[in-house]
Amino acid sequence: MTKTITFERDPDSYRHWRLELNGEVATLYMDVDENGGLFEGYQLKLNSYDLGVDIELADVVQRLRFEHPEVKVVVLRSGKDNVFCAGANIRMLGGAAHAHKVNFCKFTNETRNTYEAAGAESGQYYICAIKGACAGGGYELALACDHLILADDATSNVALPEVPLLAVLPGTGGLTRVTDKRKVRRDLADVFCSIEEGVKGKRAKDWRLVDDVVPNSKFEETVAQRAAEFAAKSSRPSEAQGVRLTPLKRDVGEDGSVTYSTVEVTVDRDGGKAEITIKGPDGDAPADMDAFHAQGAEAWMLRAARELDDAILHLRLNERELGLLVFHTQGDPEAVLAHEALLRDNAGHWLANEVLLYWKRVLKRIDMTSRSLVALVEHGSCYAGVLAEILFAVDRSYMMEDEFEGDNRPLATVTLSEGNFGSWPMANDLTRLETRFLGEPGQVDKLKGSVGEPLEAADAVELGLVTYAFDDIDWEDEVRIFLEERASFSPDALTGMEANLRFAGPETMETRIFGRLTAWQNWIFQRPNAVGAEGALQRYGSGQRGNYNMERV
Repeated sequence: MTKTITFERDPDSYRHWRLELNGEVATLYMDVDENGGLFEGYQLKLNSYDLGVDIELADVVQRLRFEHPEVKVVVLRSGKDNVFCAGANIRMLGGAAHAHKVNFCKFTNETRNTYEAAGAESGQYYICAIKGACAGGGYELALACDHLILADDATSNVALPEVPLLAVLPGTGGLTRVTDKRKVRRDLADVFCSIEEGVKGKRAKDWRLVDDVVPNSKFEETVAQRAAEFAAKSSRPSEAQGVRLTPLKRDVGEDGSVTYSTVEVTVDRDGGKAEITIKGPDGDAPADMDAFHAQGAEAWMLRAARELDDAILHLRLNERELGLLVFHTQGDPEAVLAHEALLRDNAGHWLANEVLLYWKRVLKRIDMTSRSLVALVEHGSCYAGVLAEILFAVDRSYMMEDEFEGDNRPLATVTLSEGNFGSWPMANDLTRLETRFLGEPGQVDKLKGSVGEPLEAADAVELGLVTYAFDDIDWEDEVRIFLEERASFSPDALTGMEANLRFAGPETMETRIFGRLTAWQNWIFQRPNAVGAEGALQRYGSGQRGNYNMERV
């Protein structure tokens, strides 16, 4: 699978989803085009999905949050008869490269998290109306919703059959959501995850696998009633006008470089790295939220978030041998703080809230990216507020100290804002500063006294905000040596090391999904029992079960 994958979609070109808007309630139909796979070699039968289906879903979810503030409830349901969703396409999984499978699972997890959090964060709730078989990744689509309604009939059930059927795991957080979110009793969860046929009817509700089980005669009435109940508790503004997410300005060079309006990605294939430069605002902050709304998708805070998000996804899926991502910023730190402050000062405004939440998701996307991450704080940089979060997300940071000969840019600084102390928590529910100073919690309180102060290299090092600072004499050699050394290490060992070190502190449902579950799935997807010539994924549909090596490893 060497096809370049793009992540931008337009509603007019959707092949797999249909959205119907009706005031406060939207209905999102999963109606997968079985001939619309992202790659050749499989058909998306029974509403099964691949990465292309999920890219469209991510686009729908994002547009619902930004373009339709009036929508308070989204009802997720199937557009096909007698089946809700058969889950991730087995032929796709059986034929995909290992790296694609892992990136697929990661992206689908991030998409599920986005609409799973929409109710609590934005007042836009998701209800899943299940008719027909709802298996594997189909049930995981449902699990991320706020409320699950299952038809009580002969064909409707929920199932996580991956272990007995495919020799893999429900890789989009199914195991964890069953126990941590649905709070299914452990022994019942063991039964549920060990049977192919799933659970239906009253038992599904008794085991807390769904919230409502209703006969077909009352199904539509119950869905409408639950939608009205959730809409009544939503804080979404009924009369607000949305912001259209216009197409990104994106140019791809022959050498693989990607240029946006605020982000530039250059690649060094020999060095095994990509350099990401984020440009600060090119104008003053809007005077108020009306002016921000008028700018729409062109407003710097929203534009930069969208472009950085797209760049990270592009590098993850299409540039897998570039194992080192080097972040740079250039611009006026005060301008960054001003643009950010407008949103934080108006956090009760639906659009300000959505943009801040979008940055939360983008920064988490950086946290979760399986690459070595380094930030260079150079003269003329603008690591302030939300962009300073990148310094606390990367594995190491290097800062220029004092003046450099021939460089007339403003001296390198790091500037904290109030946002660094709570606006963008990590998957562990701590801020990046709290995670950074887990062994020195008093340091976080101390740093609050430096909010708004441009900190030069000596102070930034003293306060623990960067790893190293070097002057004009040592800068070039020290940075070069580090980059060359990092690029020489085993990518597998680095992925394991970095993932272990990035998420200190408490474990949450999200860290369990991305850390523990994803790590196991990553390993299992390489085992012959799953992907070998006689493995379960390869024999699926043949009438033969997988031939397993029964050794426990």
